[in-house]
Amino acid sequence: MLVTADGLPGTAAPGVPAPPAGLVVLGRYDESPGYFINRPQGSDSWLFTWTVAGTGQLRHGSATTRAGAGDLVALAPGSPHGYGVAPDAPHWRFWWVHCQARPSWLPWLRPYDRGAGLYVVTPTPTGLRDRVEAAFHRMHASPDGRIAVAHDTVARELALCALEEVVLLTAGGARRRPPTPGLDPRVARVQELLAADPGAPHTVDSLAAHVSLSPSRLAHLFTRQVGQSPMRALREARLRHAARLLEATDLPVERVATASGFVSPFHFHRVFRERFGMPPGAYRSGGPMVEA
Repeated sequence: MLVTADGLPGTAAPGVPAPPAGLVVLGRYDESPGYFINRPQGSDSWLFTWTVAGTGQLRHGSATTRAGAGDLVALAPGSPHGYGVAPDAPHWRFWWVHCQARPSWLPWLRPYDRGAGLYVVTPTPTGLRDRVEAAFHRMHASPDGRIAVAHDTVARELALCALEEVVLLTAGGARRRPPTPGLDPRVARVQELLAADPGAPHTVDSLAAHVSLSPSRLAHLFTRQVGQSPMRALREARLRHAARLLEATDLPVERVATASGFVSPFHFHRVFRERFGMPPGAYRSGGPMVEA
């Protein structure tokens, strides 16, 4: 179960070692200027930080980065690291998690490698940030904001599942294609919405409301400029999202279908085979086939 870590300090202090690698330890801090943690020996576990507000500054080996609201930063084990409030920032409010990362997360993090095992996933679309925050809250069972520790196997797996959701949402949502020249900004915005959260219950009506168009006008404009209807583009986005989940996670096929917005597993199997020429299980066995 998740419990508060009464034996640990409420705020990490310089020289305090990282938590043991076998645990999932997490917390939420809001720190003032002058706060900085230096670990010259690094850590045996991964460190993930998610910035809610303010600005942080993180160093890992020879690589450094700043982290603003909506940025996920991951520090791999084995290198000296440090982190704290950026020198010019009034504060840094952030979630942090120490754990052993699942190997299936690495393909999602790799495009954001800044060198020396520092991964900076940015920008996360604004529309996904509430879901990321909710995932962190599910990991954290301490209403007063203290550190929480997942001690037993079930608690660790549940916490890692929530953190996996964070990694997938941020890494998948931050992948943006360059805008097509001459594309209407409202059509481009709809494409962004579909790419950022393909599993959401989008409809032509809901998409049209986001860009202040009538459903019929959006459908006509989108089809003319993109070459396919909004719902056809949504199905393609969902299928590509499902393919990435099959490549990068061990989720059962039924959960992949649900996470990608398909209500019926039978429909998912049929359209996936039509799109990729093989059923989802065979696709997973064949290795990555979809571009990032």
